[in-house]
Amino acid sequence: MNIETRKLTLEDYDDLKESMEQAYDTLGGQIWSKHTIARLLKLFPEGQLCISVDDKVVACSLSIIVDYDEYGDKHTYQLITGAYTFSTHDPNGDTLYGIEIFVSPEFRGLRLGRRLYEARKELCESLNLKSIIAGGRIPGYHSHADELTPRQYIDKVKAKELYDPTLTFQLSNDFHVRKVLKNYLPGDHESKEFATLIEWNNIYYQGIDASARSAKTIRLGLVQWQMRLFPDMEAFYEQVEFFVDSVSGYKSDFLLFPEFFNTPLLHPYNHLPEMEAMRKLAELTAEIVERIQSYAVSYNVNIISGSMPIIEDNKLYNATYLCHRSGKTDEYRKIHITPNELKYYGMVGGDKIKVFDTDCGKVGILICYDVEFPELSRIYADQGMQILFVPFLTDTQNGYTRVRRCAQARAIENECYVAIAGCVGNLPKVNNMDIQFAQSAVFTPSDFAFPTNAVKAETTPNTEMMLVVDVDLHLLDEVHHFGTVKILQDRRKDLYEVRLLK
Repeated sequence: MNIETRKLTLEDYDDLKESMEQAYDTLGGQIWSKHTIARLLKLFPEGQLCISVDDKVVACSLSIIVDYDEYGDKHTYQLITGAYTFSTHDPNGDTLYGIEIFVSPEFRGLRLGRRLYEARKELCESLNLKSIIAGGRIPGYHSHADELTPRQYIDKVKAKELYDPTLTFQLSNDFHVRKVLKNYLPGDHESKEFATLIEWNNIYYQGIDASARSAKTIRLGLVQWQMRLFPDMEAFYEQVEFFVDSVSGYKSDFLLFPEFFNTPLLHPYNHLPEMEAMRKLAELTAEIVERIQSYAVSYNVNIISGSMPIIEDNKLYNATYLCHRSGKTDEYRKIHITPNELKYYGMVGGDKIKVFDTDCGKVGILICYDVEFPELSRIYADQGMQILFVPFLTDTQNGYTRVRRCAQARAIENECYVAIAGCVGNLPKVNNMDIQFAQSAVFTPSDFAFPTNAVKAETTPNTEMMLVVDVDLHLLDEVHHFGTVKILQDRRKDLYEVRLLK
């Protein structure tokens, strides 16, 4: 599955029409004509957004810009759209007005509506508009119209005493209700022709350059995972999804799990030698990755899936997966195997070194021991890496100190951000996984634009928790070109080099 949020084009109309017919079934199948879509695209192309799944458009968001004071809060849909001609569109207006948003019923479990709302918000910020306003249907109201007024119904939905498929979703995406509109959309019998006038306020309006913020500020979520035994796989997935849901709630762009965070699942194989037990655990990896990839899509967050054992050609590797929220999956295999991994599990190292392109820039991944070898991250830096993710597992404070100090050094010498996440607690009923020590953190370069100790944020040691951190990629550009020292620029390439051999 490949999911992409992008601008709508007229070539998408056939897919759009099919999805509209499915989504508008309860409204009598009324759909936008190709001529109307063409007019919108000509007037305001950047305001017409869609989501494609495997290159087929399955969701859409249409909008115009208006000078809202000209219409006020008592307008109808026909008035605000200029009787569907969109003559009301004003490039110099102050409000992004949502005239349509829908998701094909077949794809509603993927939370695509949230992506469209986030794309609208980014557009509103980038154009420095005051707010997003729209008339929202309340399709659940007809079931309660005999005993509740529209206002009472809305209050109960706000209090979560009732669920409305449209209003509940809008409230969860930071919209608030300004007022109730009467006779807003004739023919909307489910809503009894009432609508909510909803609004989202752009807090960056007339403030910072919102377009720069949207493009350059990346939110990271780190999970400091408590080792615990699980009665079954579903209990394990529930704990994973809990953290994904929590981090997604803060609109994080990335989520990082620790190395070998799934080793509590070794417990049923504790009677086996460690090497055989780890190979049994490897049999579960494909299923776990598939589930995490589904979370990445449905919760709209790129997930670095900690690390897990995999078997290929009868060789055991330690691998992590970058599960993109677009549906794509990338793999990285730990290159440097610790003596412990070799002795107890017979693991071997991978041989692929490359950065990964994401919707938030270029990132690199190193697993635990790998970060203690500076050549790897230097190669990543030469390939344009901006953020380095390091899932780790350390049993002693000595081991943790090695990982932490080396990760900090990698951030400074490569002028990048480094995020590390580890496991904590005890796992007494799993051989060779008895104890863990961790303090997860995000490190920065060391210059005036960053914290004086080059630590952006860190968790409480040895406590299960998550860490949510914003990092500004613009500051990396600044330190590259105008830093007190310019480490990447000032290397003596005439004297030495670091390069890949294969």
